Amino acid sequence: MLVVDDVKANVDVLVQALRGEYKISVALDGEKALAAVEKSPPDLVLLDIVMPGIDGYEVCRRLRASPATRELPIMFLSSLEDVKDKARGFEVGGNDYLTKPFEVLEVKARVRSLLKAKAYADAVKAAAERDLRIAREIQMGLLPADLPARTQGTGLDVHALLEPAQQVGGDLYEVLRLGNDRLLVAVGDVSGKGIPAALFMAVTMTLLRSMARQHLAPDEILRRVNDELLEQNARGMFVTLQCLLFEPSKGQVTCASAGHHQAALLAPGEPPRLVFPSSGRVLGLLPGEDIPSETLELRPGHTLVLFTDGVSEAYDPDQELFGEERLLAHLAASPGRDARETTLGIVEAVRRHAAGARQSDDITVVSVRRES
Repeated sequence: MLVVDDVKANVDVLVQALRGEYKISVALDGEKALAAVEKSPPDLVLLDIVMPGIDGYEVCRRLRASPATRELPIMFLSSLEDVKDKARGFEVGGNDYLTKPFEVLEVKARVRSLLKAKAYADAVKAAAERDLRIAREIQMGLLPADLPARTQGTGLDVHALLEPAQQVGGDLYEVLRLGNDRLLVAVGDVSGKGIPAALFMAVTMTLLRSMARQHLAPDEILRRVNDELLEQNARGMFVTLQCLLFEPSKGQVTCASAGHHQAALLAPGEPPRLVFPSSGRVLGLLPGEDIPSETLELRPGHTLVLFTDGVSEAYDPDQELFGEERLLAHLAASPGRDARETTLGIVEAVRRHAAGARQSDDITVVSVRRES
């Protein structure tokens, strides 16, 4: 634990009383206390209030403002005994407040209580994190694996990347071989984040695969997925979904979209542009309607890029969006020699734009290049 007090006599009393049971470090003012916590976070802080420079209230405020120390137990030990002073201590985030002069036995009892509560909270947090890790493994396991094997002999090169904003998320993609010369590629984005979005994503993936294996057209796949999602959707969640059917022997790709934004097309000798502007409603909220379908010529050397709004709506520290124009400008300058380079280049461009800002949404990019 960290003892923070500018009066050495107070520090000596606390160290003498507690050193037999705990490892103790000492700071004689607020600045040194913050530096000590940053260097080696303790399990508990015993914090004086009236100190030169930064007082205890401000130390507590700063510790609560940092994600790394937001849950750190803090007990004020102060000569300020007025009710308003104690109330202020709790308002800035203190867990306990004891006035000086104090009884050592009471300090020990309160220290044990705070540490016991911290141990319990840490155990609950560790269990939750373990469950989330398992959930992430399961969710990532739902995504298609070994894409080269799925695309072998089609003349198509496909590379995909999904990065959840949290341990689990609501983005999805599918790459499904439907016969010798048909490949279905889909990208989706579930409303919300975390466990609810991950569960809805899993249901959507299952429905999408089931409908696709019936060799339906992309628009009919989306209509049937919507009908199934509507059956049990008490929380009113929804998913945007873009479904493309590639037929290289015909030199074409057919797209149907439900509330998803446009894909980007890279064609040799032409500037990158957005394609497939038509879209129906998002899936899961309302009974089916006609979902538009569009067909595009796909020549050797053409690349289609599908993405979720974790790309276009990525923020930098100044809250400026990455945006579709910046995406097209990046693709014009760095199209990539294959689908892998295209996908990874986009994700890297988003990271550079974010410049360390927290990822606010799941990021998914799928690039499909016709090689022959």
